[in-house]
Amino acid sequence: MSEQKKNYHVVTRVCPNSIAEKSGILEGDELVSINGERIVDIFDYRYDIICSHVDLVLRRDGNEMTVSMDKDEEDDLGLEFTEGLMDEYRRCRNACIFCFIDQMPPGMRETLYFKDDDSRLSFLQGNYVTLTNLSENDVERIIRFRMSPINISFQTTNPELRCKMLNNRFAGECLKIVDRFYEEGIAMNGQIVLCKDINDGEELKRTIEDLGKYAPVLESVSVVPVGLTKYREGLYPLKPFTKEDAVKVIDMIESFQRRFYESFGLHFVHASDEWYILAGREMPEEDRYDGYLQLDNGVGMMRLLNDEFVAAFDKYAIKGLKKKFMKKSECVLVTGVLAYPMLKKFADMVNNEYPRVNVSVISIKNEFFGETITVSGLITGQDIVKQLKGKIEGKRILLPQNMLRADENIFLDDMKLDELSKTLQVQVDIVKSSGRDLLLKMLNQ
Repeated sequence: MSEQKKNYHVVTRVCPNSIAEKSGILEGDELVSINGERIVDIFDYRYDIICSHVDLVLRRDGNEMTVSMDKDEEDDLGLEFTEGLMDEYRRCRNACIFCFIDQMPPGMRETLYFKDDDSRLSFLQGNYVTLTNLSENDVERIIRFRMSPINISFQTTNPELRCKMLNNRFAGECLKIVDRFYEEGIAMNGQIVLCKDINDGEELKRTIEDLGKYAPVLESVSVVPVGLTKYREGLYPLKPFTKEDAVKVIDMIESFQRRFYESFGLHFVHASDEWYILAGREMPEEDRYDGYLQLDNGVGMMRLLNDEFVAAFDKYAIKGLKKKFMKKSECVLVTGVLAYPMLKKFADMVNNEYPRVNVSVISIKNEFFGETITVSGLITGQDIVKQLKGKIEGKRILLPQNMLRADENIFLDDMKLDELSKTLQVQVDIVKSSGRDLLLKMLNQ
């Protein structure tokens, strides 16, 4: 039974020296209400404790008691609960024709098959939601709690086409929720997953024009190509984009960028890095990313990495600092196919500047999901082992942090980092998402 159905929330931690600890609250206590209000989730909790006097009804050993606290309005109580949301995650009700999770191979850990469509995770973690899972009460709570920015997965503003793409007859109607968020000033970001011959071309043009009417409350929109794995048997037939397709997408987006910048002072719509690499074009300059609002969606990641790396390289190449990095160092930088050209350029820069340093770069083909998946974040441990075993024994290898689960040394296929290190007989260094950290790891610092 979930905590929501039980109508209470179990306290799993009382922070040391917090208001809650000083008030005698214990781990295992069950929170029933705050100031007479039942708590549905973390947003009710956060909203209701913003006051100078708080009455908590708690249950301990089956008995209810009231704990009263006087505090500054903005002070936290110092309580943590079983679930981060204090509620169950909401599952996606759609059956999108482009869903990546439907293309996952069998036999992976259960959490990888969970499809969330939860507006609360959009606010807390940056997840994108379709709006099809929102009730009237949910919309009102988002407005009441000022839960912004909300990240919305649009795909198209053509209601009939959106119903088709999401396999949900209410998907087109849900777009009206965006009007309410716009009127209330709830900041939004948007995403368009582009599918060849479905929502591209004139449909993409229509979508961008429609979404532009919400700017600047809708702060940005990213256009990303659909990801296609080799596990698509029985799914909607989708085709990969070509170089010519990528050129057309970029040309359209850059044309809109010029128009939006003249009107709003921001470029608004952005092509993800994959389009530029597929088209063989240089990444846009930093200013065109409007502060990298869509970085986690693969928009501007390569430009930012390049600029950070070059800035750090120029700094450390100054004669007075260069001596610090003259010790001998040899390493292998492991990456995906997408980032290989840029990282190879970085390695050449380092090798030419530092004679005692030798950095080589190896791109891993994604045999696990299929070779059309080229990003490093979807590379598995088994692919790395299979393609490197017997080739790099005794060397130090560098892996990007996005190959591992958040805060854990585990790959997507559940291979542990120390298992990979032992199998390959190598030292493994993890590189943070920073050009400076990449340079320092290359120099063995």
